[in-house]
Amino acid sequence: MRYAAFCLAFLISADLFGAAEKKLPIEETTNELIEISATAILDRDQIRQEIGADPGTDIVVVRIAVKAVSDKPIQLNRDDFYLFSSKDGQRSEPYEPGQIAGSSTLVVTPGGSKGTEVRRGPTWGGMAGGLGGGGGVGNGAKSADPAEAKVETKRDESSNPLLEALKAKILPEEEIKDSVSGLLYFQMVGKVKSKDLELHYKGPAGRLALRFRP
Repeated sequence: MRYAAFCLAFLISADLFGAAEKKLPIEETTNELIEISATAILDRDQIRQEIGADPGTDIVVVRIAVKAVSDKPIQLNRDDFYLFSSKDGQRSEPYEPGQIAGSSTLVVTPGGSKGTEVRRGPTWGGMAGGLGGGGGVGNGAKSADPAEAKVETKRDESSNPLLEALKAKILPEEEIKDSVSGLLYFQMVGKVKSKDLELHYKGPAGRLALRFRP
């Protein structure tokens, strides 16, 4: 009986140890091809200082550095990354600067309508959310004749300090042989804490993930 109890206690301890070992590394992860280090910035004032402008609410900024650790060059794309909240299941892909500060307009003619571009939002179980009030592009419009419909995208090219600041700081997309750093911009709706967030990478260098300090 004592032996059985000892074995049970040993197995429970081993399971707990194994679970602890499976926790994601904090703010830095690596494999034989790539090394990634990242810090999450959630406070709006800190984000404003980091970027040099205020991107608005529900934005999480990740300061990231990526390094190739072998002789093999790695093609780096921002869409290789996504941010995941273990608290509520939100999953967000990086925003491009124009999705935060752009002013694109979709125009459908004839018989169509005009609508302002809407940011892509995070997803919960595959359902996408969106920022901003009002409906999506062309809500309530009459259908255009497919044979005659024409879609145009018009963009306001006037000076936009926020757009320029976001572009200046964003993580570049390029083939890396050494290291590169920059910012990634994500949307996370509601109150989130850094301890609940995970940054995942899925790209040419494999799959990696890390979590952030509380």
